[in-house]
Amino acid sequence: MIQHRTATVDGHELFYREAGPADAPAIVLLHGYPTSSFMFRNLIPLLAGRYRVIAPDHLGFGHSAAPSADEFDYTFDTLADLTSGLLDQLGLDRYAVYVQDYGAPIAWRLALKQPDRISAIVTQNGNGYEEGFVDSFWTGLWAYGANPGPDTEPAVRAALSYDAIRWQYLHGVADPSLVSPDTWEHDHARVSRPGNDEIQLALFRDYQNNRPLYPLLHEFLRTHDVPVLAVWGRNDEIFGPAGAEAFARDARDAEVHLIDGGHFLLESHLDVVAGYLHGFLGRVLR
Repeated sequence: MIQHRTATVDGHELFYREAGPADAPAIVLLHGYPTSSFMFRNLIPLLAGRYRVIAPDHLGFGHSAAPSADEFDYTFDTLADLTSGLLDQLGLDRYAVYVQDYGAPIAWRLALKQPDRISAIVTQNGNGYEEGFVDSFWTGLWAYGANPGPDTEPAVRAALSYDAIRWQYLHGVADPSLVSPDTWEHDHARVSRPGNDEIQLALFRDYQNNRPLYPLLHEFLRTHDVPVLAVWGRNDEIFGPAGAEAFARDARDAEVHLIDGGHFLLESHLDVVAGYLHGFLGRVLR
């Protein structure tokens, strides 16, 4: 059974999904843009028999509160602080993380802040290396981050459109019929709420500030022997497969699997990912 809960952290309501035995090893699922914990709706039941699963919605996403960009400073630092506060409330002092897209830089901050809490890392198209960035997607975002304004904003604002969100789900998927339209319909509806565009633009501007953390992440991987599973849609045109392979350079205990899918791999290859995930977690968390 999946329970749907809310918690108040620093005055903000955060929605999260929880399942599994309270005394089991914990895994925290951190979603990306433009989705929410909804992306894990089918994975959670496959994990809950063995693990305590926590899947929050970041502030401004899904069913969490969404104060305006004038009321809250939306950065990856602040989202990580809220996530840390939520996990503290839930009593999680040791957990694995499963990250995708935006979930990755949030998790890297958690790991750097409290490294002894991280038992394992699973990254599914969640970048931690310069090699992962696909230039055709990121050139416009880097330009916007460096010089926000009317000349650079239209290119990134296009990412909020229905067609762009649909593309994120379907690109690189050999059989698009496997991907439910509910995914992009759900995400576009949440992104289209009044004022949410400014929230997303603030995070687009801030994304460049994740890159300086990468050397610190690599040092963390080298010195803390945290096992890493990189299970990656190899056809992703946002974070390319080189970003997955790079983890093996610094993590001593690394598995890398490139799968014939795209950015949202769970929609087309749920069972494949779950199989790798069970094997990996069963080995490193036993």
